[in-house]
Amino acid sequence: MNYSIAIDGPAGAGKSTIAKLIARRIGFIYVDTGAMYRAIALYFLRKGIDGHDVAAVAAECPNIHVALSYDEEGKQQVILNDENVTPYIRAEEVGRMASVTAAIPEVRAALLELQRDMARTSDVLMDGRDIGTHVLPDASLKIYLTASSAVRARRRYDELRMKGEDCSLEQIEKDIIERDRQDMSREIAPLKQAEDAILVDSSHMTIDEVADAVIAEFEKIK
Repeated sequence: MNYSIAIDGPAGAGKSTIAKLIARRIGFIYVDTGAMYRAIALYFLRKGIDGHDVAAVAAECPNIHVALSYDEEGKQQVILNDENVTPYIRAEEVGRMASVTAAIPEVRAALLELQRDMARTSDVLMDGRDIGTHVLPDASLKIYLTASSAVRARRRYDELRMKGEDCSLEQIEKDIIERDRQDMSREIAPLKQAEDAILVDSSHMTIDEVADAVIAEFEKIK
């Protein structure tokens, strides 16, 4: 029997960081679905396609192939049309484009079966916006991870400053609030807490405390 853990939540809640840590600790394959959507968004940015032009986006989807691989250290690498784009997908403009294009049915369909196939064949931990509600509705464990917009903005600001990037805390929070609105209001698989998901608010928790809480919930179902 394969186990699957779904971690959903808004941008900047720490899903990827937490998911990677938990996957290492319990020996699951980590699947960063957000990175897959970011890879597609990067494609559209490079092509100069307007993310709001649904027809243009849909027409390009057959030309896009996204895959995941793992390096010698076990770190996930995102492959876009045979190019490793992992270093490029975390830019703020890519995140904004991903939030827009992820609402388009053809984009979601392009990745859905790939994600479900992974869960059929392995013990996986996936994080994203609609894993528990749409991608893996029968997941063994569902977590909805959130934090206040102010806390999420501060975390992102500190992350970017550590990379030497010049940024505005106020603008980052505005972007986060706007991405929340887009993600929660889209017609296709909007961001929301699944009825059977466990709510975890990480605003005042350390990374290890969140990981411990999720693992404790998983131990209850094993």
